[in-house]
Amino acid sequence: VQLQASGGGLVQTGGSLRLSCAASGSTLSNYRMGWFRQAPGKEREFVAAVSRNAAITYYADSVKGRFTISRDNAKNMGYLQMNSLQPDDTAVYFCAADRSLSPSYSSSRIYGFWGQGTQVTVSS
Repeated sequence: VQLQASGGGLVQTGGSLRLSCAASGSTLSNYRMGWFRQAPGKEREFVAAVSRNAAITYYADSVKGRFTISRDNAKNMGYLQMNSLQPDDTAVYFCAADRSLSPSYSSSRIYGFWGQGTQVTVSS
């Protein structure tokens, strides 16, 4: 599967953005989806994940209550709605897909497919 993330941009503190992840080449419903982010000088970190049928979602503590992950398998799309954005949310955001059944949903190592990343910048 090929992934393409979009929707990043510059937003003020407290603002919102919606990231999209378009999948092609395979049926997205066969994959768990995740969002990760990487700030300058930092390691890539887990943000959120959603199960194949969207029944189960997972969030990093730092975004819980502010971000919402979702997917539309009929459209082969994934989304990350980000509200109440803070300067610490500034990073390149990546969508990823995983075909395994690993319980390690927050580990970047299990995701075999990655989008190119989209920059999110939150100004203070």
